[in-house]
This record gives sequence, C-alpha cells and structure tokens, in this order.
Amino acid sequence: MIRGALILATVGASVIALAGCKPAAPESSKVPSGMAKPRIALVMKSLANEFFSTMAAGARAHHAQHAADYDLIVNGIKNETDLGEQVNLVEQMVARGVHAIVIAPADSKALVPVLKRAREAGVLVINIDNQLDPEALRQAGLEVPFVGPDNRAGARKVGDALAARLTRGDPVAILEGVPTAFNSQQRRAGFEDAMKAAGMTIVSVQSGAWEMEKASVVAGALLNAHPDLEAILCANDSMALGAAAAVQGAGRTGQVKVVGFDNIGAIRPLLQDGRIVATADQHGDQLAVFGIEAALEILAGAAPPAHQTTAVDLILP
Repeated sequence: MIRGALILATVGASVIALAGCKPAAPESSKVPSGMAKPRIALVMKSLANEFFSTMAAGARAHHAQHAADYDLIVNGIKNETDLGEQVNLVEQMVARGVHAIVIAPADSKALVPVLKRAREAGVLVINIDNQLDPEALRQAGLEVPFVGPDNRAGARKVGDALAARLTRGDPVAILEGVPTAFNSQQRRAGFEDAMKAAGMTIVSVQSGAWEMEKASVVAGALLNAHPDLEAILCANDSMALGAAAAVQGAGRTGQVKVVGFDNIGAIRPLLQDGRIVATADQHGDQLAVFGIEAALEILAGAAPPAHQTTAVDLILP
C-alpha cells in the first residue's frame, strides 16, 4: 500500500488520519477485489500556469515509481477561468470509468454539482489545492475530503514578511485571484490580516484572475492611481510576475515592493535581484501526490479524512 507519510503537516483535532476511527469507505468508493489496479484522474486548473505544470510533473513522477499500484490520467484546462472545460473533464473521467478524481477546482462553488454527479456514479473525489466551498457542499449533501494547505496562514506569513520592510501607515494594494475561488479568498484574507495587524493602509483590492498579463495591466493602473503606493501583494506568483513587470515599466523598481505565493521557478531570479521580496512554497510538486495517496488509501478501504493540512513555507531572497 502506498504510504500516507508524504503529508507534510496536520493541524488541530479536526484533522483525521487516514487510518482513523471513522467507518470504512463506502463500497462504491472501493476497488472490487480481483479488479485491475485503480484508475485515478488528476484534474487541475490551467497548465499554462507553471504551478500546475509542476503539480502534473510531480504526479507523473510518483506514478512512475508506483506504476504497478495504479493508473494515472492527467488533465488540465487552458486558462484559469474556463469552468466549462473543467466540468467537461470531470464528466469525461466519469465516462472513462475512473475510480477516483483528484481535483484542484477552478471555482469553489461551480464544480460542486458535477462532482456530486461523479460521486453518485461511484467515483471517489478528493479535493486538493483550492478548497471546495463548505456551504455549497452542505447544500448539495456532499462530503469531499480536502488535502491541501492553509492558504490564509501561508499568505499571513508572506504579508508579515512584507510588513517588516514597510512603515506603519504605508499604502498597499492586493491582487487577488478569481474571487469565487476559496484559496483566493483565503490568501486575500491572510494578506489583509497581516496588513491590518501592522497598521498598513490597503488602498485597493483588485482581481488579476491568477494570470500574469491581466495582473500586469491591473498593477499598472494601480501604480497610476496611487503614485505613493509602497507594495503590491499578489495571491500567486504569476500575478507577482505581472506586477513586477508593471513596476519595472513604471520605473519604480526598488520603490514598490511585490510579494507572491507559490514559489514557481520563474519567480526565483526576481527574488534574487529584489524585484520580488517574498513568496510562499506550498510544495506544488507534491500536492497532487498527497491527494493521490489519500485516494489510494480510501480505495483500499481506509476511512476518508475530513481534512488534511499540508505545509506552507515562507520563501525569502
């Protein structure tokens, strides 16, 4: 059996271990005895985002080491907001007869109905990265285990590191992701927690939709509207890259500080030269692996976890 030890951290009594005392997984979630090895589908957001291409590579590497234990199908959508395509991918995976879907949903509410249909078809669903909306799940009568980071706490770490380089009262702006995504909401909240605690002035919160190009345009407008702006807090590194480009284009590199979230490879040169002052590493190469391992444990008969929290580390130059 694949070990569940890859989970980096569990937090609080609400975290229930895979081998916990809850009833065993429903029979519809198990691989029948004598059947071929389980088929697991990984359904991600935009593969144009380096974070998700890294996630896919990590999943494939894990599968290469455990090819005798399960089959893997890797999917992703073209851009962060193409919800229809992600819904179609889930439906396709159900039609192909997968035993489990490990999903990083593009929207925390919009994917709930199709995931409910998948669950009713007997497909196990594991939620990673962006948590499905708890109220939407409750209204749908659906329970989906979440394996992933505490985005609010991670963003708070980044925000605190930025605050240490600012002066109380400094004007700052926040670039959030897709507003209906739970991880975007949580990262915005974590940034706000840090800025309010340090006494900074949040002059604007805008959406960059997770994308570099849009973030660059939005950041440019913010720089024009707020010539005294001291920092831009970005909810992912793609948007941080866009914000840093806008800052450079405005001739304000070194004056306006930028932070991100994800620690993708493309951000590291900017960390080294100071154009980005901090980011957070949620170990994207392992997030899908955590979900896959949880799925394999459940398919083998273990109790589903209610929630498993994985680590987020602060990354500084």
